[in-house]
Amino acid sequence: MEFSFLYWHWLAFGMLLIISELLIPSFTIFWFGLGAILVGLILLVAPGISLNWQLFLWALASISFTFLWFRFLKPRMVDKTKAGLSREAALGESGLVIRTPVEGVRGVVRFSTPLLGSDEWAFICEQAVVAGDRVFVRDVSGNTLIVEKRN
Repeated sequence: MEFSFLYWHWLAFGMLLIISELLIPSFTIFWFGLGAILVGLILLVAPGISLNWQLFLWALASISFTFLWFRFLKPRMVDKTKAGLSREAALGESGLVIRTPVEGVRGVVRFSTPLLGSDEWAFICEQAVVAGDRVFVRDVSGNTLIVEKRN
Protein backbone atom coordinates (compact mmCIF):
# COMPACT_ATOMS: atom_id res chain seq x y z
CA MET A 1 0.00 0.00 0.00
CA GLU A 2 1.53 3.26 -1.14
CA PHE A 3 0.95 6.49 0.75
CA SER A 4 0.20 9.55 -1.33
CA PHE A 5 0.02 13.14 -0.20
CA LEU A 6 -3.35 14.79 -0.63
CA TYR A 7 -3.90 18.50 -1.00
CA TRP A 8 -4.91 18.92 2.63
CA HIS A 9 -1.65 17.31 3.81
CA TRP A 10 0.29 20.07 2.10
CA LEU A 11 -2.09 22.74 3.41
CA ALA A 12 -1.70 21.44 6.98
CA PHE A 13 2.08 21.18 6.58
CA GLY A 14 2.22 24.73 5.24
CA MET A 15 0.14 26.10 8.12
CA LEU A 16 2.31 24.21 10.60
CA LEU A 17 5.43 25.80 9.11
CA ILE A 18 3.87 29.26 9.15
CA ILE A 19 2.78 28.84 12.78
CA SER A 20 6.27 27.60 13.70
CA GLU A 21 7.53 31.01 12.57
CA LEU A 22 6.14 32.32 15.87
CA LEU A 23 8.65 30.15 17.74
CA ILE A 24 11.60 30.70 15.40
CA PRO A 25 11.45 34.36 14.33
CA SER A 26 13.74 34.24 11.30
CA PHE A 27 11.02 34.97 8.74
CA THR A 28 12.35 32.31 6.39
CA ILE A 29 10.28 29.32 7.52
CA PHE A 30 7.21 31.37 6.55
CA TRP A 31 8.15 31.15 2.86
CA PHE A 32 8.55 27.36 3.02
CA GLY A 33 5.08 27.18 4.56
CA LEU A 34 3.71 29.39 1.81
CA GLY A 35 5.35 27.09 -0.74
CA ALA A 36 3.64 24.07 0.86
CA ILE A 37 0.27 25.84 0.73
CA LEU A 38 0.86 26.62 -2.94
CA VAL A 39 1.58 22.91 -3.63
CA GLY A 40 -1.63 22.05 -1.75
CA LEU A 41 -3.61 24.43 -3.95
CA ILE A 42 -1.99 22.99 -7.09
CA LEU A 43 -2.91 19.48 -5.91
CA LEU A 44 -6.48 20.64 -5.36
CA VAL A 45 -6.65 21.55 -9.06
CA ALA A 46 -4.48 18.69 -10.41
CA PRO A 47 -4.60 15.76 -7.93
CA GLY A 48 -2.61 13.32 -10.09
CA ILE A 49 0.84 14.90 -9.57
CA SER A 50 3.48 12.44 -8.36
CA LEU A 51 5.30 12.86 -5.05
CA ASN A 52 8.56 13.69 -6.84
CA TRP A 53 6.90 16.58 -8.67
CA GLN A 54 5.18 17.72 -5.48
CA LEU A 55 8.52 17.92 -3.67
CA PHE A 56 10.09 19.67 -6.67
CA LEU A 57 7.25 22.23 -6.79
CA TRP A 58 7.55 22.79 -3.04
CA ALA A 59 11.29 23.38 -3.25
CA LEU A 60 10.92 25.64 -6.29
CA ALA A 61 8.10 27.67 -4.72
CA SER A 62 9.91 27.97 -1.38
CA ILE A 63 13.14 29.13 -2.98
CA SER A 64 11.25 31.56 -5.22
CA PHE A 65 9.28 33.07 -2.33
CA THR A 66 12.44 33.37 -0.23
CA PHE A 67 14.37 34.98 -3.08
CA LEU A 68 11.54 37.46 -3.79
CA TRP A 69 11.37 38.36 -0.10
CA PHE A 70 15.08 39.06 0.31
CA ARG A 71 15.53 40.68 -3.10
CA PHE A 72 12.48 42.93 -3.41
CA LEU A 73 10.28 43.15 -0.32
CA LYS A 74 12.70 43.29 2.61
CA PRO A 75 14.81 46.17 1.24
CA ARG A 76 11.66 48.29 0.95
CA MET A 77 10.86 47.73 4.62
CA VAL A 78 14.14 49.17 5.93
CA ASP A 79 13.57 52.22 8.10
CA LYS A 80 15.48 55.03 6.40
CA THR A 81 14.90 57.55 9.16
CA LYS A 82 17.35 58.11 11.95
CA ALA A 83 14.59 58.50 14.56
CA GLY A 84 15.56 57.29 17.98
CA LEU A 85 19.28 57.32 17.25
CA SER A 86 21.78 59.33 19.20
CA ARG A 87 23.05 62.75 18.23
CA GLU A 88 26.14 61.15 16.68
CA ALA A 89 23.89 59.83 13.91
CA ALA A 90 22.98 63.42 13.01
CA LEU A 91 26.51 64.80 12.89
CA GLY A 92 27.70 65.47 9.37
CA GLU A 93 24.24 65.18 7.77
CA SER A 94 23.47 67.83 5.19
CA GLY A 95 20.29 69.80 4.75
CA LEU A 96 18.90 72.71 2.78
CA VAL A 97 18.15 76.06 4.40
CA ILE A 98 14.47 76.90 3.81
CA ARG A 99 14.22 79.90 6.14
CA THR A 100 17.13 82.18 6.94
CA PRO A 101 17.77 83.14 10.53
CA VAL A 102 16.95 86.75 11.42
CA GLU A 103 17.47 88.68 14.64
CA GLY A 104 15.82 86.68 17.45
CA VAL A 105 14.37 83.97 15.16
CA ARG A 106 16.21 80.81 14.26
CA GLY A 107 16.46 79.55 10.73
CA VAL A 108 14.90 76.31 9.49
CA VAL A 109 16.74 73.57 7.64
CA ARG A 110 15.10 70.67 5.78
CA PHE A 111 16.64 67.22 5.32
CA SER A 112 15.82 64.85 2.46
CA THR A 113 15.25 62.00 4.93
CA PRO A 114 13.97 62.58 8.46
CA LEU A 115 16.74 63.26 10.94
CA LEU A 116 16.12 62.24 14.56
CA GLY A 117 12.40 61.95 13.81
CA SER A 118 11.79 65.17 11.87
CA ASP A 119 12.67 66.44 8.42
CA GLU A 120 12.69 70.14 9.42
CA TRP A 121 14.78 71.58 12.25
CA ALA A 122 15.51 74.98 13.73
CA PHE A 123 19.18 75.83 13.43
CA ILE A 124 21.92 78.18 14.53
CA CYS A 125 24.80 79.02 12.20
CA GLU A 126 27.81 81.26 12.80
CA GLN A 127 28.21 82.05 9.10
CA ALA A 128 25.71 84.05 7.10
CA VAL A 129 23.36 81.75 5.14
CA VAL A 130 20.51 82.32 2.72
CA ALA A 131 17.62 80.13 1.66
CA GLY A 132 18.87 77.40 -0.64
CA ASP A 133 22.31 77.02 0.99
CA ARG A 134 23.48 73.54 1.91
CA VAL A 135 24.53 73.25 5.57
CA PHE A 136 25.99 70.40 7.62
CA VAL A 137 25.15 69.44 11.19
CA ARG A 138 28.03 70.17 13.54
CA ASP A 139 26.26 69.63 16.89
CA VAL A 140 22.85 69.29 18.55
CA SER A 141 21.79 71.66 21.32
CA GLY A 142 18.42 70.70 22.78
CA ASN A 143 15.86 71.06 19.99
CA THR A 144 18.16 73.12 17.81
CA LEU A 145 20.87 72.04 15.41
CA ILE A 146 24.15 73.87 15.22
CA VAL A 147 25.16 73.84 11.57
CA GLU A 148 27.98 75.13 9.43
CA LYS A 149 28.21 76.15 5.82
CA ARG A 150 31.13 74.53 4.01
CA ASN A 151 32.60 76.11 0.91
